[in-house]
Amino acid sequence: MNLAELIERFDLKVYSGRPELARTVGGGYAGDLLSDVIAHGQKDQIWITIQVHPNIIAVAVLKEMAAIVLVNGREPAAETVARAEKERVPILGSSLDAYSFAGRLYGQGNIGK
Repeated sequence: MNLAELIERFDLKVYSGRPELARTVGGGYAGDLLSDVIAHGQKDQIWITIQVHPNIIAVAVLKEMAAIVLVNGREPAAETVARAEKERVPILGSSLDAYSFAGRLYGQGNIGK
């Protein structure tokens, strides 16, 4: 599944990175502690978080993640969106909580396979 399909399937809001939406999703990682995501996140995963500050972009770039999904209806700071556009990192948004979003993503069965 690519990001565009994920956006449609989960009715996600796109905050940044529209040119990158053809990228394939290779799984997901949920976490709010940046050091934990650095230690365990993997290339092509989507990162599910409530963090909205600009440092999330640096982590996503470092780990070569496919996108960041902000949950709980959180919206990124303006500086975060600007940095994401510069670094070509898609930031997506969901009104679901992290548990529900991750469960639905996992339930798709074809993410990361």
